[in-house]
Amino acid sequence: MKKSIYLSFIAAMAASSCSTSTSGNSGSISYPEAPQDGTVDTIFGMTVNDIYRPLENDTAAATLAWVEAENKVTREYLDKIPFRGGISDRLTDMNNYVKRGLPSRGNDGKYYYYENDGLKNQSVLYRASDPQGTDSEVFLDPNTLSDDGTVALTGTSQSKDGRYMAYTISRSGSDWTEIYLLDSATGKLLPDHIEWAKFTGADWDPESKGFYYSAYPTPEAGKEYSNANENHRVMYHRVGTPQSQDKVVFEDKEHPLHFHSAMLTESEPHLFISIGGQGVGNELRMQKGNEWVTIFGGQDYTVAPIDVIDGKIYLYTSYGAPKNRIVAAPVENPAPENWVEIIPEGEGVLTGASFSGDKLFAYWEKDAAEQVSIHSLDGKKLSDLELPGYGTLGISTDRKHPEDVFYSFTSFTSPSTIYRYDAATGKSELMYETKIDGVDLDEFVTEQVFYPSKDGTKIPMFLTYRKGLKRDGNNPVYLYGYGGFNVSLTPGFSANRLLLLENDVIYAQANLRGGSEYGEEWHQAGTKMNKLNVFNDFIAAAEYLIDQGWTNPEKITIEGGSNGGLLVGAVANMRPELFKVAFPRVGVMDMMRYHLFTIGWNWASDYGTSADSPEMAEYLLGYSPLHNVGKSGKDYPAIMVTTADHDDRVVPAHSFKYAAALQAADTGDAPKLIRIDSKAGHGAGKPISKVIDEYADIYSFMFHNLGMTPKH
Repeated sequence: MKKSIYLSFIAAMAASSCSTSTSGNSGSISYPEAPQDGTVDTIFGMTVNDIYRPLENDTAAATLAWVEAENKVTREYLDKIPFRGGISDRLTDMNNYVKRGLPSRGNDGKYYYYENDGLKNQSVLYRASDPQGTDSEVFLDPNTLSDDGTVALTGTSQSKDGRYMAYTISRSGSDWTEIYLLDSATGKLLPDHIEWAKFTGADWDPESKGFYYSAYPTPEAGKEYSNANENHRVMYHRVGTPQSQDKVVFEDKEHPLHFHSAMLTESEPHLFISIGGQGVGNELRMQKGNEWVTIFGGQDYTVAPIDVIDGKIYLYTSYGAPKNRIVAAPVENPAPENWVEIIPEGEGVLTGASFSGDKLFAYWEKDAAEQVSIHSLDGKKLSDLELPGYGTLGISTDRKHPEDVFYSFTSFTSPSTIYRYDAATGKSELMYETKIDGVDLDEFVTEQVFYPSKDGTKIPMFLTYRKGLKRDGNNPVYLYGYGGFNVSLTPGFSANRLLLLENDVIYAQANLRGGSEYGEEWHQAGTKMNKLNVFNDFIAAAEYLIDQGWTNPEKITIEGGSNGGLLVGAVANMRPELFKVAFPRVGVMDMMRYHLFTIGWNWASDYGTSADSPEMAEYLLGYSPLHNVGKSGKDYPAIMVTTADHDDRVVPAHSFKYAAALQAADTGDAPKLIRIDSKAGHGAGKPISKVIDEYADIYSFMFHNLGMTPKH
C-alpha cells in the first residue's frame, strides 16, 4: 500500500419568534430569535459578552428548534433563486466523470486503487493483479455501508502477510473512527470492531497477529461531538479478540491533551510513538524492549521517522532547519548529537520523503507548487522528477518493489493524471488521463502573482480565469484563503470550480502567512500575536486585484473554511466595504472559548488562548469574529455561514453564535443566513450528493447577490 510521509446550553425559550428583519435581494427576511441567557464573562478584568451561550448545547430543545427555524429561513431564500436548479444540474454534469486514484501494491501482491465512475457518493476500492486494473474487481464499496452515502471509507491497512485488511470509516463526517477487519482473500467481514478511535489508522505488527491504533476512552453519552477529548492512548488489538481485551501500549495521564500516534517502520520493524498536540511539532520515542527511548523531546520541532534501513533511522525534521531536512541516526544511539545530515535544508520547503528500493524520493514545495528530487541513500541527488507545471503531487512508492512508483499530478485546470515512473530510465509513462465531457479546459489559464501586504511582505497568489479576460475592473472574483497551521494551499482541481470559470469568474487563491509555503518562519508570522498578518494579507489580496484593474468591491466574493472561516469572519468585520459576498464555512468564530470544545485546545500553538495572559486575551478579543460583529458601523456583505451537525472538529456552536450575532446586529440590508447541514461534519468524506447540493446553494447565493445570472 502507499508508503510515504507527509507532513497533516441551557435555554429559557424555544426559538419560535422573530427578533430582527432585514431586506435583501429576495425581500424582507425575518430571522428566528436565538436562545440567549445574558452571560457575561470576566477575563483578566475584561468584560466579554456571550449572550448566546445557550447555543453551545447543540442537543438542547431550544437549540434544535432554532436550527430548524434557521434552516427554514435559509431554504426559503435559496429556493426562490430562479437559477438554483440550473446550477445544481450543471454541477451534477461537471462531477459526472471517472475519478481514479493511485494504485499501490498490497502485501498480498495485488494492486489496490480507488475509483468513482461518476456520481457515486463514495469512491469504491478496487483490486487487480496489475496496476492498470485490467482484471479489476470490487474489493470494498463504502456506498453499501449506508443508505445515504454518509459513511466514508477513510483508510485501509493490510497485514504484513497479506491475510487481513483493516479499514477505517467515519460516520456523518465525524472525526470519530471505527475500524473493521476483512479477510483479504474472500472479502469476508470478520467480527473485530474498534470504536472511539480518532486520528488513527491501523499499524500492523510484523507477525500480522494484530495492529496498533489510537483511541480515546468512551465519551459521555450525548456529548460525543462537543466535549473536550482527553487521554489519547495507543492501543494494541489482537485479531479475533473483542476490543475490551485490547492492551494499552502507551498513555500519559499527566498530559491528557497530548496526541499519541504509533508507527511501525517497514524495512526493519521498529515501533515509534509520536507525541504532539500542544506545540508546533512533536516528541518522538522508540520502543526498546519494555522501555520507551526518547529520540527527541518537546514539541517545538517536527521529527518523523521515514524508515529504518541498515541499522539507521531516517528522520524528517525541522530541527536545525526551518524549511526541514532529512537526517539519519544509528538505532543504538539515535540522540540528536548523533544525527548525520542526508538531505540539507534547501531553497524550497521539504515537505516529506519516502523510499523506493535504494532511492530516496524527497518532496519539495517552492512558491506553493510541488516538486520532487530523487537521491541515493546517502543523500546524493540523482535527478528530478519532471512535472508539467504548477500543481499538486500524489505519490506512491514501495521500498520492497522499486518498480512500483506511481504518481498523480493535478492543477487548477487539469484533473488528476496518473503516471508510472521507471527508475531505470528516469522516464514517466502515462497510465491514466481523466476526461471530462462538455468542458474545454484549454480555455482557462493560471498565473502566479506576488503582491505586497500591509507591512510590505510579498505574498504569492494564483489567479485562474478564462483566456482573454479583460482587465476592465468589472470581473467577478472568488477569493479563497486559509493562512494557518502550517497548511500550504497548492494548485488543485475542482470540478465545482469550473462553473465559476465558465461564467467568467476569476478564481484567486492567496498563500497567506500562517501556512507552510516558505517554512516555519512563514508559519510563525501568522500565529498568536502575529495573527493579524494573515487578515492583512487577505485584505491586501483584494486590494491588489482592485488596483490591478481585475475587479471592484461590488464583485468580490470571499470564502474560507475552518481556520479559513475565522479568516473570512475577521476580515468581514475589519473591512466589510471591500467585499460583496462572504462564506465563512465551519469557522472558528469564538476565539475566547474555542479551546474548551473537543480538540480545540490543540489549536493553541497557532492561536494562543484567552487563559494565557492579559495580552493574549486582549489580542484574541480584538479580532474574534463573534465579538466584533458590527463594530465598524459599516454595511456588511451578503453572508452565508455554513456548518454541520456532526462537526466535532470545529463544533457548530461557533457558527451558531456568530450567525445569531450577525442577524441581531445593524449591519445593513444584505442577507445574513446560516446553512446547517445534517449528517455531515467538518467536510472530509462528505457524499458527492451533499457536496453538489451545498455548492449549488453557495454559488446561487453568490450570483444572486452579485446581481448576475449564470450561463448554466
